[in-house]
Amino acid sequence: MIQARRNSEEIHLFYRDRHHSDFIYFGKIEIVNVEIDTVRPSKFVFHLSECYQNETHQSEISLWNHDQMVLAFNSYLKLPFGKLDPSHQEIEKIATLIGKSKSEVALKLNNFAFSDPYNSNRGLVGLPDGADQAKKIWSEFMSSQEDFIFESERILAEYRHETIEEAYPDIEFDLKNLKGEVKIRSVKTRVNQSVFRKMVLKTYSNRCAISGINIPDLLITGHIVPWAENEHERLNPENGLCLSNLYDRAYEKGLICIDTEYKVLISKKLKQGSSEDFYQQFFGCFENKSILIPKTYQSRKEFLEYRLNRFEP
Repeated sequence: MIQARRNSEEIHLFYRDRHHSDFIYFGKIEIVNVEIDTVRPSKFVFHLSECYQNETHQSEISLWNHDQMVLAFNSYLKLPFGKLDPSHQEIEKIATLIGKSKSEVALKLNNFAFSDPYNSNRGLVGLPDGADQAKKIWSEFMSSQEDFIFESERILAEYRHETIEEAYPDIEFDLKNLKGEVKIRSVKTRVNQSVFRKMVLKTYSNRCAISGINIPDLLITGHIVPWAENEHERLNPENGLCLSNLYDRAYEKGLICIDTEYKVLISKKLKQGSSEDFYQQFFGCFENKSILIPKTYQSRKEFLEYRLNRFEP
């Protein structure tokens, strides 16, 4: 039983999927730290900021409207795993934008983590209290990912007092000669591809999965199953790989591949240059070595098999 009753007192909770009981606190709290773990119990540290003795008192934390929930979810998709606490700069930014406290936003993000189908399937946990609202947003996202992501970016631009075109000036420049429905579809595609890039970059901690290069300008976030060949998996980070330009190009051309054990394969065609100095330095040294495997959203094996079936070793 939690005995904390005084304001400014901290509560340290450790949550595991089994052998746990619900924690109910009537009052205001601020999240100090969150450490979601796949092996040990996840840790949540709360700072008591206001305590109510009357357990029937309704929380003073304001209700969230749909747009605020959508923007919080948008942030969840882009923020690194295990970084959903109020100290994160991006959480402070979104909190200011939507008129919520950093702790409220962090709590909501952890509701999304709890409701994340990927996490649920692998036994990872977040904060269940308040997750019903988060699950509804997840349901909206899963039913129409492309529409949902684009709408979330439009709402984000609106909160910043911008149009979607102003929020993405490079896209507007590229599509300046298009008009009507063609332009709308093209803008939507470019915006969604931009969000997909952010999702995959955060999944791989801004590193090339093969070489470890961590310069974002040199990284490509490509699809395992190409964008045009499976519209339902276009925005699924499990269908993404983060590779530097060299390895992305080699992967797209079938010169290298990644098997279902996440090991690098090299084609016979590429091995024809094995006597060259560059071969061992850039390719040979990685053969049969494991790529960087992220903590969440590892490449789905059925997607890797799709490429393997088209690879000529």
